[in-house]
Amino acid sequence: MKKIIAAVLASTALTAPVAAEGITEFRIGLLGGENAQDRLNNNECLRKYAEEELGVETKLFAPADYNGVIQGLLGGTIDMAWLGVSGYAKTYLSDPEAVEPVLVKVNTDGGYGYYSVGFARKDSGITSLEDLKGKTFGFGDPNSTSGYLIPSIEIPQKINASMESGDYFGEVKFTGGHEQTIVAVANGDVDGGVTWADGLGEWEDGYKSGALRRAVDAGLVDMNDMVEIWKSAPIPEGPVVLRKALPADVKEKMTALMAGLAEKDRDCFYGVAAGEARAFEPITHEAYEVIIEARKLKSK
Repeated sequence: MKKIIAAVLASTALTAPVAAEGITEFRIGLLGGENAQDRLNNNECLRKYAEEELGVETKLFAPADYNGVIQGLLGGTIDMAWLGVSGYAKTYLSDPEAVEPVLVKVNTDGGYGYYSVGFARKDSGITSLEDLKGKTFGFGDPNSTSGYLIPSIEIPQKINASMESGDYFGEVKFTGGHEQTIVAVANGDVDGGVTWADGLGEWEDGYKSGALRRAVDAGLVDMNDMVEIWKSAPIPEGPVVLRKALPADVKEKMTALMAGLAEKDRDCFYGVAAGEARAFEPITHEAYEVIIEARKLKSK
């Protein structure tokens, strides 16, 4: 019996991952935009894979807003996150040495762009931004690229007015995130709002990936009840970032895990990537310099 136990222990030792050096746990931040439990459920498979790969306890964190993840990365309490471009820009502008972008979600068409999409209830009669004049408009999170930064720059150019309440729109308010905006429009709490989508596939499905697809999958909305009223110019998809201070082997293992996730476990990848996509593929800081400049100008 002792020999059998010894053999089992020996074989386990050979197959068990070697614990990553220099860390005692690994913490993954999940950007806001949908309710915390759904975010945790969609990423639980990633947490398990990371724990197996690193050999240390791995935890998921789902703060209430985007800034919770950003501050966690800056303060060293979060090690990895998939950020939006504006969130990455804020992190970089706060501390250029805090994180490094390693991967980006690539769409089914091979590109890594997405859109800020304006939408309203079909039965409202609103079919354009012009129809929203004097009505209530909903942004998501102030650190969201598609839920705030880009539409706050592009929409004023189109309507030739500011986004201040009472200037063109009757009221402009923040809902708190993408899911909240979708639900607010669906419930009639705001007349129109903006969220994100890859723009591929069918409107009825909430496109192939993005917040609308998430909402359809969760049964929160029937896209046949909604109408698209505006779409931004293409936006580069935000990066998966790792804290620069992490040990090199940890960064290598987590980059490889994320890059191989689509092939390793398609269902897990679908949950992590917010819908159908090709894979997470390499990206560098240079891809985001234009958005960083836009964020810098907006904050002045």
